[in-house]
Amino acid sequence: MSGEFLLTIDNGTQSVRVLVFDLQGNLVAKSKVDIVPYVSPENGWAEQDPEYFWIKLCEACQKLWKENKIDKTAIAGLSITTQRCTVINLDQNGKPLRPAIVWLDQRRTSNVEPVHGLWGTLLKASGMGETVRYLQSEAEVNWIRRYQPEIWKQTHKFVFLSGYLVYKFTGQFKDSVGSQVGYLPFDYKKQTWCGKSDWKWQAVPVEKEKLVDLVKPTDRLGEVSHQAALETGIPEGLPIIAAAADKACEVIGSGCLDPHIGCLSFGTTATINTTHKDYVEVIPLIPPYPSAVPGAYSLEIQIYRGFWMVSWFKNEFAENEQRVAKNRGVEVEELFDDLVASVPPGSLGLTLQPYWSPGLKEPGPEAKGAIIGFGDVHTRAHVYRSILEGLGYSLREGAERTTKRTKIPITEVRIAGGGSQSPAATQLTADIFGLPAAKPHTYEASGLGAAIDLAVGLKLHPDFDTAVFNMTRIGETFEPNMQNHRIYDELYQRVYCKMYKLLKPLYEEIRDITGYPAD
Repeated sequence: MSGEFLLTIDNGTQSVRVLVFDLQGNLVAKSKVDIVPYVSPENGWAEQDPEYFWIKLCEACQKLWKENKIDKTAIAGLSITTQRCTVINLDQNGKPLRPAIVWLDQRRTSNVEPVHGLWGTLLKASGMGETVRYLQSEAEVNWIRRYQPEIWKQTHKFVFLSGYLVYKFTGQFKDSVGSQVGYLPFDYKKQTWCGKSDWKWQAVPVEKEKLVDLVKPTDRLGEVSHQAALETGIPEGLPIIAAAADKACEVIGSGCLDPHIGCLSFGTTATINTTHKDYVEVIPLIPPYPSAVPGAYSLEIQIYRGFWMVSWFKNEFAENEQRVAKNRGVEVEELFDDLVASVPPGSLGLTLQPYWSPGLKEPGPEAKGAIIGFGDVHTRAHVYRSILEGLGYSLREGAERTTKRTKIPITEVRIAGGGSQSPAATQLTADIFGLPAAKPHTYEASGLGAAIDLAVGLKLHPDFDTAVFNMTRIGETFEPNMQNHRIYDELYQRVYCKMYKLLKPLYEEIRDITGYPAD
């Protein structure tokens, strides 16, 4: 029985899931514990006690053993994938010095000292000056250094949530290369910490000794310690293999190993990702992230507030659906497909640009969301459908950007993430792209991707081609309605693609008048 099962932990934004897969990618057992994503001690802040993440992880592990008859001797190893960009300050004993700053945090640091010297001149000349200032204002390290200097002085290691969980399991300050997504001095091309002369050391000033050792995906991070075994029930000494961040794992867990397959993630942040062996900046000077495949790159276009907009709509406009859902004992989102079905494709011209949060470069820091085309025929249902269509347009735009930069057309689309559970959203996306939209055979694509890293790392499958072939497969496929596609194509080409260029001067005027978004 030894080596039959693969144990993975997926610590997402809304829940922590402990998953057991076999070598064919079948989900053998699962436990899930919902978590409070964050608390807001001040408006716009998003923080959480790091120990809370560990407590909930242990709870999910113990729940797995209690509810499933799993032979622990059959577990070959453990891999971990987590939400990205959540940062934690640790002291010399690995104890958190302050709450974790969660990736949804909106605080910014104004008037940060700009990058100076030759790098400053080059960045300004390349038109990246404002982008770098925005990056500096967003970087958590700059806020902590300014407002909590005593915390920064005591900080022994500054880690992502992934690195913190590795420490809790092993007692070692290590993390996966594949989890380095955030505001740290990381060289995305070389996939290691930046060289000593790189401008990022000025922009996000983290002392090199405060950073952890990096391990490539599929390499060994350590093993489960005695204390971690007591708290989680996972066998002591079990090898822990490096995986990657949740989006990167989701890509390979959806079977998107080849660059012509686009992975659409319908999550809080909606993304389109493709896997490439070559370093390509889809948006110039904005780097691709590390893939879950060692040495490869995950080319990604983000819509930061993505399917968060469904929650926004629910909270702001769906009081009736919330009441009905409560009476029926179902999730509110299940009723939203009825809203979509009540409105024709194209929402009678109501067109939404989903820039509810500004971007780094395209769209730029001045960007704001927009809905145009209102008439007296439009209802809440039209607004909701226009949200899904706007996200679909933006993801298609990302696909076209990727194709233009890589010269490799995206000919297949896979859809994962929470929003993929909506048949209406998936069908609508197939119609906008004019391509079949396939869902992975399991909803737990991130966890499966981590299991693929684990299988390859332990040589249970010889390589990624073999592992992905054996462990992933297509579930349900939504064929595009080409009549609907023609409507969407006209609106996309003639309306949506022109919106940002036309509205950008107005966004800049709004920022100048109101100060939002901050410069």
